[in-house]
Amino acid sequence: MQTHPIRLLRITGLMDGISLLILLGIAMPLKYVWGFDKAVSIVGAIHGGIFILYAIAILYAAIRVKWSLLWPAAAMLAAFIPLANFILEWQLRKAQDKFTVKPFNYAVLVYSIVFFSFFDLFSQLPVMSTFATSVGATSFIAGFVIGIYSLSNTLGNIISGILTDKTGPFKILMAGLVLSSASLLLYHLVDQPAILIAVRIIHGFVAGLIVPAAFTFSANTTKQNQQGKKVANIGSFVGLAAVIGPAFSGIMASKTSVPAVFTFVAVLGFSLAVLAAIFLGKHEPMKKTEGNTSSVNGTFMNTGMLKAFGGAFFLMFSQGVIAYLLPLHVQELGYDSRMSGTLMSTFGIIAIIVFVLPTNRIFDRVAPSLTMGVGMGLMGISQLLISQSATTLALYSVLGLYGIGFAFLFPSINTMLIQSTPPELRGKAYGYFYAFFSLGVVAGSTVLGWLTLSIVQEFMCTGVVLLLFAVLFGWNRRKLAVNTQ
Repeated sequence: MQTHPIRLLRITGLMDGISLLILLGIAMPLKYVWGFDKAVSIVGAIHGGIFILYAIAILYAAIRVKWSLLWPAAAMLAAFIPLANFILEWQLRKAQDKFTVKPFNYAVLVYSIVFFSFFDLFSQLPVMSTFATSVGATSFIAGFVIGIYSLSNTLGNIISGILTDKTGPFKILMAGLVLSSASLLLYHLVDQPAILIAVRIIHGFVAGLIVPAAFTFSANTTKQNQQGKKVANIGSFVGLAAVIGPAFSGIMASKTSVPAVFTFVAVLGFSLAVLAAIFLGKHEPMKKTEGNTSSVNGTFMNTGMLKAFGGAFFLMFSQGVIAYLLPLHVQELGYDSRMSGTLMSTFGIIAIIVFVLPTNRIFDRVAPSLTMGVGMGLMGISQLLISQSATTLALYSVLGLYGIGFAFLFPSINTMLIQSTPPELRGKAYGYFYAFFSLGVVAGSTVLGWLTLSIVQEFMCTGVVLLLFAVLFGWNRRKLAVNTQ
């Protein structure tokens, strides 16, 4: 008889909870009170291995069990809170018989691969600059190490898109998973800045292969009237990665090492590669559109495509501004630096809620240009309000509004891209689309740094730019709707 996926989750969850208590209650006192340094290294490595098993069990349960996505989200968060695993196990034991096991849902596996790709990205944020300086990099080289990843990732996105249209998304997806996971292990070889730069170039390039292929696979295996909702579901996994990734790497790096953190991420990637090889190869995406490809007039660049690219750029431009200015603004107001992290988590959690609630149906019922304009407009208003916010309540409220804007904009630009391209060009389209994502991050975090403006003025400048483009991208949506049907 097959073991229920929730039973596997409960068992691995208890193991993870016990190992966390041993790490915190025994190993850390042995190190910091009695000077036995190896205790944390040994127990930390064991706990890390168990955590990977637990993460795989969460992934397997999410794929096989018919339940709300809030359950796997709660299970992942429980791994970072002492005793939370035991409370979760108690709740799951009572609810287990209520959940039915369903056939393997390959769509959730695609979502999980997208989660891995963004989890890999977000787990680098808290540790990469300090890791660079630990191997002898100057402040300039440390910044270069972070930026070079995005540039090589952009090239990987473009090449992934081109190859996806030629060979199909499955092969590129498998190559990206295996090569990206292998590149994470290269950080163990880093002992000087030059080697770190080389590893970052390799890592950024091969990681760039995954997302365009994954989104193309998802788009080409989904019915036309369900694209928006499915993109919103994918967005919830991106949001989970944004919330969990930095916390995971920050905590694990403090207990083990940065290369060890990347090893854990690599194990997750290799596990997904195995699952993909078993299950995804059976699902070949459709080769032709469900109608006539003349809907895009036989051209690659059309109005909808350009709007999608522009939306991707300004979405991540805004993110880059938030990452650059928010910590400085919070510090200037006299708050603890930890508040910046909780504010960013707030926007991510609000975005996930919008993604998973029935509100995601709006992306299949309303023209994407309209929801795109609303999303970008809300993000622009949020940037303006951040500049005027000085209290804790105001900051959290504004970041919540920003999360709603993000949750509207991300599915809208993806839906617009899907509607504006036939399947045979969709890989190339997604390649350029995510190249604009990477360029937006770089632009948002660097362009404002060149301007001689105050923090408040930079927030206001960003808000005005977003509002102007919200009006521009939302304009003439009736004509776009006609052209993309």
